Formats: sequence, C-alpha cells, structure tokens
Amino acid sequence: MKRRVAFKTLGCRLNQFETDSVLTDFYKTGYEIVGFNEPADVYVVNTCTVTNQGDRKSKTAINQAVHGKDGSLVVVTGCMAESQKQYLENRGDIAYVVDNKSKSAILPLVEAHFNGEILSPENLKKDVFGFTVAEKSFHTRSMIKIQDGCDNFCTFCIVPMVRGRAVSRPANEILENIRKVVYHGYKEVVLTGVNISRYDYGGLDFTGLLKEILEMEGNFRVRISSIEPEGFGEAMYTLFSHPKLCPHLHLCLQSGSDKVLMQMRRVYTLATYGDIIEQIRNRYPLFNFTTDIMVGFPGETEEDFEDTCRVIRQVGFSHVHTFKYSLRQGTRAERMTGQVPELVKQQRSQIIREISSETKQKYRQQFVGKQQTVLIEKVNKSGLAKGYGQHYVPVEFMPSQPGTNYFENVTIQDIATVTRDIVLKG
Repeated sequence: MKRRVAFKTLGCRLNQFETDSVLTDFYKTGYEIVGFNEPADVYVVNTCTVTNQGDRKSKTAINQAVHGKDGSLVVVTGCMAESQKQYLENRGDIAYVVDNKSKSAILPLVEAHFNGEILSPENLKKDVFGFTVAEKSFHTRSMIKIQDGCDNFCTFCIVPMVRGRAVSRPANEILENIRKVVYHGYKEVVLTGVNISRYDYGGLDFTGLLKEILEMEGNFRVRISSIEPEGFGEAMYTLFSHPKLCPHLHLCLQSGSDKVLMQMRRVYTLATYGDIIEQIRNRYPLFNFTTDIMVGFPGETEEDFEDTCRVIRQVGFSHVHTFKYSLRQGTRAERMTGQVPELVKQQRSQIIREISSETKQKYRQQFVGKQQTVLIEKVNKSGLAKGYGQHYVPVEFMPSQPGTNYFENVTIQDIATVTRDIVLKG
C-alpha cells in the first residue's frame, strides 16, 4: 500500500513554489498525495512567520497535523522553523524541524526515517535553489523561483533573518525550469522570490532576465509576483507591451506617508512610487496594480493614515492586502516608541478594506464590454468555468469546451459581487 502524504502551506508564493516542488518529489517516489484533513503517514507544514497572524495560522496547522495523528510523521519547515526553532523542537510532538535552506531535502529525511536510519535535519543538503521542477501541483499556475533572501532590512521585517541575504538563481536554471513546466502543460508561470526586483546574476538584472523569458518559445504567459518599487525604467515599461507578459503588478507600498516610509527604511518615496504608476498607466490605461498596506506602524498618526487612504484612492488599486503591524523580535521597529494600540490598528484595517472594496469595483467596472483571455482553473457542477484574465481579474462564464488549463477569450458582460469579491461575468 502506498504511503500517504499531506501538505499545508502558509504565507507567500515562494512557499507555494517550494511546497509544489517537495510534493513532486514525494509523488514521483510513489507517495499518494492527500488532503490535509485526511489520514496520512506524513504531514508537512510549510510555515509563515512574517506577522503575528502568520504565526497563529502556522501553529493552528501544526496542531491540526499532530492532533489525533498517532503514528504519523509531522515535519515542520518554512520561516517559523527559523524564527522559532527551539520552541518547535521542544514541543515533543514534531518529528523534524527543517530550515529553509534544507527544505528541498525533506523527502530524503522522511525516507531515511521509514527505513530506520538516523538522519538529522542539520545534516541535510543546504541549497535554496535545489528544488525539483514541479510536475505535480495544487495550482494551475507554476511558480518559478528566481531569487531568495533580502538585503533591505526594513525596520519592521524579519524576512532577512529567516531567509538570509539576497541571492539570485542562475538564469540558465530558471529558463530550463520554465521549459520543463511548459512541457508538462502549464500555461502560466509566476516569477517569485523574496525581493525579485534585486535579481542580479552575472550582470543580468531582472529586466534582462524577463526579456529572455518572454523570448522563449511556447504557448504560455508570464506573471510577475510581488515586487518592490525599484529597478524600473524604460526597458521594463516597454516589456509590458509583449503579449506574453501579464499587465499586472503587485507593487508593494506599505504606507502612503513619506514620513512612515522613511521610518520603515523603505527604499523609495511616494514620488518615485507614483512615477512608476504614471509611466505604466500612460502606456497601458487598464494596467492592474495591487499592493500591500501596513497599518499601525509605530508612530503612525491619523494624518499619516489619512495620507495612505488618499493614495489608495488616487492609484485605484484593484486589491489591497492590508495587515496590522506585528512586533517582530530582533527588528529595529521592536525598539521604536509610539506603538499604536491594537484597537486603532483594527479600525484602520477595516477602513482600508472598505476603501479597497470601492477601488476594486471601480477598477473592474472598466472591463465591461472588453475582452479578457482567461486561463480556466476550475469548472463547477453547473458547468460554469472560473479563472483569471491577463489583468488578474477573476472571471466566470460558460466555456466553449469541457476541461481546464486552457485559454479562452471572453467578452465581459457584467460584474457581480460574490462572497465579498467582485467577479467579472463573461
């Protein structure tokens, strides 16, 4: 009988890429992949620790994995395995705690365990780019890891401590990774990393890498994952005219106050951020911008917060991922005065969500009567297909043929509010 393995991934798309790769290792070795709520021989929890909420969700998943699972092997990896390693190891109900650098070697660790061998996670191969090409995945899109780590050291951020310094993946490995996933049938690749705008390998920067990817043969499109507002220029702006490159950026903002941005130690101002928006929107008026906003950073005043609300409306983001500042041990912000009360953070988060809902509807209303090329991800029991257009807007429609994972051109007829999201109806 096949051994069964279940996965739970918290946090970023980089974690998603790494889970898909480890999952592929297990699948190719003969394991049966099952849901996290199902009985399994192995449970792998890929954690997040960027915020307090990430910690809570990670601990909930770990507790779910160990509760009532006598005889099952629980492996915890990801960023919490770095920041709270001692706590996890001292729990006594986790078999192995594996750091990010050794995450790609989880299968050999598990296989050694079942073979009765003694293998410590400390002795695993450490390679942040040593991941198998993901043939098996929980997603229609294929994540492509191009970079890891960060050198920015923003005052609130724990990522450099749990992911390490910035390092870029060799370009030939990235291109080969994309060739393989396209061969395996993926129609969309998502370039991901911790700080992909800082990609630099052998003098090739992110724009140069992106140009090489877009010149590759094959019927696929390219989407850029979360990116910092740096390294943009004319060459980058021009690339968005390429039919393979999706007109969407998740361009991190964090705050609409220059004072707060400086205290956060961000590497841009509102003026430079706004210039990127203007340069792109002047060329591509329907271009989709989404972003991250942090509320309640130490010292954030009502005026600072109002500035953030104003910027969100001015840019017209189609989605804002808002989160409350979380005190992270070892960061500079931990020692800052002017900590904002939790109730104020909650109130500001709610206001941002309401503004985001307004700007989302306003942005998506522009697509009525226009065409989207939708990658079909799922079809429900009624035959209604769902997927995302090139602008990263969700679309539902009656498809012309059965199946998933193919492109279909649709004309948007209307928008509808469904489960708190606005869905375009083709």
